[in-house]
Amino acid sequence: MNKYEVMFIVNPELGEDGIKAVSDKFKSMLESAGTVETFAEWGKRRLAYPIQDLTEGYYILATFEAAPEFPAELERIFKITDGVIRYLVTRCE
Repeated sequence: MNKYEVMFIVNPELGEDGIKAVSDKFKSMLESAGTVETFAEWGKRRLAYPIQDLTEGYYILATFEAAPEFPAELERIFKITDGVIRYLVTRCE
């Protein structure tokens, strides 16, 4: 089991219910794959540069432990989830 950190940005135009659904989906996925140390919803913040004509995004940061194969699967699901506009998964040392 390795320790990882993931930050992803959700489209704020989804509304509170849509953001909550995306957040819960990934939180349950992380919990099923290993142990979640932190899951912090930073809320709506201004983006450094426009992404898909958006100037704001809903930021979520999580640290977790999982098998080495899991981050690739997590990234695959981020790519096919419509509400996620950016993501980054890194391994912590």
